[in-house]
This record gives sequence, structure tokens and C-alpha cells, in this order.
Amino acid sequence: MYSAPDKPARTDTVARGQRVETLACEYLQQQGLQILQRNYHTRYGELDIIAQSTATLVFVEVRYRRQTNFGSGAETVTAHKQHKLQLAAQHYLQQTGNTEQDCRFDVLSGTGEPVVFDWITNAF
Repeated sequence: MYSAPDKPARTDTVARGQRVETLACEYLQQQGLQILQRNYHTRYGELDIIAQSTATLVFVEVRYRRQTNFGSGAETVTAHKQHKLQLAAQHYLQQTGNTEQDCRFDVLSGTGEPVVFDWITNAF
């Protein structure tokens, strides 16, 4: 009788992602950012975290890797992903009327258990 190797269920991956995003929000709040919204969905994709840092609106892409054998989470934010995030951010700004506010894109790359974050401000 064949038994397929154990693979984590999709729900485990989603739950881990939500847990890491919650930790990311807590980390950013400890650094002085105010969390405005999580998981903002558009037809261009999702913005993981939208936060306020003094006069700057910050769009944060959260990436997590258990190990860095194949690179960090930050290295997975490709030019294509950056473009999708920029389109999603433009959508958010138009919907909220914040078209004149200074903005930046950060990447918060988490690794390991317990999660250790590497925060890249003005990532692109």
C-alpha cells in the first residue's frame, strides 16, 4: 500500500502566514509605526500591512522563511512583485484620497522559530 509523504496542509501555511503577519504588526508597532490596515485586497494583489510613520504612509510586504538555505524572504520580492505592489498602493491611495501623502515601500523579512525580523526600509 502506498502512503504519500506528509505535506503540511494549505491551512497550516495560511495560519503560519497570519501568525507571522501578526508578529510583524507587533514588531512594527514597537518600532513606532501605527498600523492602519492589514491584508488590503485589490485586483492587482494584496498589501500585507499599511502603516503610518509620522508623515509617511508605509506599505509593508511581509515575507517569511523557516530557513535561509535558498535565500531570504526579501530576495523573493521580484521586480514583477514590486510592480504589483505599486499598483495596489496606487489603488489604495486613490480609494482613500491620500494622493498627496509621502509613501514608501518596506520589506519585513522573517526567519526561523522564534521569528527574527530583518526590516528593509525604502526597499524599492
